[in-house]
Amino acid sequence: MGSQRIGAVRAASRKQVSRTGRAAQAPRTGPSPLILDTVIEGDCLESLRRLPTESIDLVFADPPYNLQLEASLTRPDHSLVDAVDDHWDKFASFAEYDSFTQAWLAECRRVLKPNGTLWVIGSYHNIFRVGATLQDLGFWILNDIVWRKANPMPNFRGRRFTNAHETLIWAAKGAAAKAYTFHYEALKAGNDDLQMRSDWLFPLCTGEERLKDAAGRKVHPTQKPEALLARILLAASNPGDVVLDPFFGTGTTGAVARRLGRRFVGLEREPVYAEAARRRIAAVEPLDEAAVAPVPAKRTEPRIPFLSLIEAGHVRAGETLTCADGRRPALVRPDGTLMAGPAIGSIHKVGALVQGLPACNGWTFWHAERAGNRVVLDQFRADFRAQGLG
Repeated sequence: MGSQRIGAVRAASRKQVSRTGRAAQAPRTGPSPLILDTVIEGDCLESLRRLPTESIDLVFADPPYNLQLEASLTRPDHSLVDAVDDHWDKFASFAEYDSFTQAWLAECRRVLKPNGTLWVIGSYHNIFRVGATLQDLGFWILNDIVWRKANPMPNFRGRRFTNAHETLIWAAKGAAAKAYTFHYEALKAGNDDLQMRSDWLFPLCTGEERLKDAAGRKVHPTQKPEALLARILLAASNPGDVVLDPFFGTGTTGAVARRLGRRFVGLEREPVYAEAARRRIAAVEPLDEAAVAPVPAKRTEPRIPFLSLIEAGHVRAGETLTCADGRRPALVRPDGTLMAGPAIGSIHKVGALVQGLPACNGWTFWHAERAGNRVVLDQFRADFRAQGLG
């Protein structure tokens, strides 16, 4: 990082700015008690400064994108495109936008718990500036996620590629934060037992989900789909966790948090959006606790040695284990090792040797025959744990 970049960030950190980038007065009071499941109206920076330190489990931020629109957009039939030209998305310069970004991110880092994480979404207009500031402040980027839009708005002028995605950055509070929440197994199970990828396909917010006023106009121009927020909260939070959205808008984060058994704090300076969010969230019916209970992570389950299964009678010494198709046999020894030809070792080592691979998960590779069916060893281990023996 160059010295000029460091100096600019330090200068920005000394400057208080409002959501529009203008100088803001310092808050007159210190942190207030955290009030959950509420929409706080007012400037986001002033509201953030009043939140208690290390009180938030997850931040989802959908800040102004600073789209820099130069003129009205029209379709080929000369009809006007309903573009984002609201006053809250306008900044006088990149420097002003950077100062604003540095200020709200610094406050979010302060209020995050040590193992909390932050998600921020943006487009090519702003996400790279946001990402650089994240790193300057000490956040540790875990992933960038591409939200592929199933129904993107076309490029009507035909001068660029269709802008069909937005980018999310997922970051921990720092490089040392290793115990952050990530429900890997649940995401994998819901994805046909395939590891969840970093490109997510969702349509834009349309239909009944899109909030509209009495005249049929969009209440908010950039309302995010609930499915996007649901995946984020299911991936990186637990029931009862506190989710902060400093740019609450019409309350998508709050609505999803309420449905999934999370608590929320929403900051919103526009009264029209705040009131729409309150009405929307009040109508949400929370899911039953059993439906949102997290799937236990395998790495947190007690370790079960293979020998314990032999001693408990789940697997018999002297029987033959095979792979799923029955082609690779190995003999179970009473000391908890397997023998395949001259090779003797653990279920993992022998599994790797018979396949000619450097490593193998023996629990999912080896099977024992029971009543004419091949049963994977991992099932015996699960039965052992279910009996309270593990």
